[in-house]
Amino acid sequence: MSNADRHAQITKAVTDAGEATVQQLAELTGASDMTIRRDLDTLAAQGVLERVRGGARSLLLRGEEPPFALRAHEAADTKRRIAAQVCALIADGESVVLDSGTTCLEVARLLRDRPVTVMPLSLQAIQLFDATPRPAALVLPGGRPRAAEGALTGPLTLASLAALRFDTAVIGCCGLTAVDGLTAYDLDDAAVKKASIASARRTLVATDGSKLGRTAFAHVAPADRLDILVTDATAPAGEVTALQNAGTNVTTV
Repeated sequence: MSNADRHAQITKAVTDAGEATVQQLAELTGASDMTIRRDLDTLAAQGVLERVRGGARSLLLRGEEPPFALRAHEAADTKRRIAAQVCALIADGESVVLDSGTTCLEVARLLRDRPVTVMPLSLQAIQLFDATPRPAALVLPGGRPRAAEGALTGPLTLASLAALRFDTAVIGCCGLTAVDGLTAYDLDDAAVKKASIASARRTLVATDGSKLGRTAFAHVAPADRLDILVTDATAPAGEVTALQNAGTNVTTV
């Protein structure tokens, strides 16, 4: 088992149970107690969990948005497949507003090598585009980054979006149902998502199946405002059908 796979397994176990001992995690992963202790120290430094005597405890409250560092470990292969499909739906020459979040960050990794114009809405994605000269043309928004997330929010971000018109908005997802539509955990994040959708000719939602059937705190848009959803095979079949009936084209990878 690779370090990344073991970290993901440990993170899931601690999050699901609320806490776990070193011995429990060693039995789960087949690793030594010493290796598990090093893993827990690493994950604690990343803000994924809290180190306690003899093990670790989840930092996540019920209904709270999982931290970026934790989400970055989850369903990484699935997010890469979703990102590849999203990029296949974007034509060369398009202008794209790219939402924050871990799935959209995978989209950024692929779009930076394409002849497109992109306005990324997170510091992580901006750094990816700006790291080396790339075919993609970069447009920088204003705004203030959310702590630990890097997502740009606030009046300067909203003003940047209002001043431009894009071919495609690629939007991340905290929750999505046919009844409640697209939702977000954070009110400022929801406002940016709304403005991104309003500034684009079409809206493309990129999310793994775990977000479908879930409703977060802040409403963003009704399901019939979403043109395309790219998700994976874990998405609940009933929710997928309901979204299709609402007018959203669904692609499963």
